[in-house]
Amino acid sequence: MNNKITVDINYLLAIMAQLRDPQKGCPWDLKQDFDSIVPHTIEEAYEVADAIEQKNWTDVKEELGDLLFQVVFYSQLAKEQGLFDFNDVVTGISDKLTRRHPHVFSDKQFDNEAAVKQNWEAEKAKERAQKLQDESLLANIPLALPALTRADKIQQRCASHGFDWDSLGPVVDKVTEELDEVMAEVIQTPQDQHKIAEEMGDLLFSVVNLSRHLEVKPEHALQQANKKFERRFRQVEKNVLEQGKSLEQCSLTELDLEWDKVKQHEYNK
Repeated sequence: MNNKITVDINYLLAIMAQLRDPQKGCPWDLKQDFDSIVPHTIEEAYEVADAIEQKNWTDVKEELGDLLFQVVFYSQLAKEQGLFDFNDVVTGISDKLTRRHPHVFSDKQFDNEAAVKQNWEAEKAKERAQKLQDESLLANIPLALPALTRADKIQQRCASHGFDWDSLGPVVDKVTEELDEVMAEVIQTPQDQHKIAEEMGDLLFSVVNLSRHLEVKPEHALQQANKKFERRFRQVEKNVLEQGKSLEQCSLTELDLEWDKVKQHEYNK
């Protein structure tokens, strides 16, 4: 089995090298650099997530291949510049995983899952200290992450070093406080849109904190809310169409009534 994996990877690496061949390669691939590929990498990662969400395992397999190709592409670019190659990437992640899991790959024992997580965070902190001059706890949290996910990671990093409320009450109070501050800006005359946006950001950050304390991933929760709203709105559109009308021909009261019918139908299922 391991031999088959090695052969397949080498074949993919050879394809990538051919695509970048200066004489016989693909013009599009030859034009790419590290920066130009980043948007494609992000897109491919989202397509993997979407395929998993849809439980379409054929698409998951295909999208994982596309994502793997991104890793191979970066590795080829790095190899051409003498920075590193694909083997270095594989070696690096293998070393990291074994180092962060001493309870699996050595005789070290931990009493519970919390101790395992604490060791994981300690190892990550050591790694950050070794490779970064920025010694902040918040170093190395990618700026390109979705904002909700990045806020969650920032808060987790701080919480792991004691900067966190130890009960839910103050977290809820903070959400209420931030909402009040949004509304305080909204009622100003004239309104300052910059300040409103700033307060909205504080409100969203506090909601992420509430979500974290409730052990709910905010990005996933919002994705599910988006899906629920879209599903219900599509049904409202269908109901209105079956009445021989368009949305524009309905009052807000009528649309709200249809919305409530859709919700009630879902609850009764």
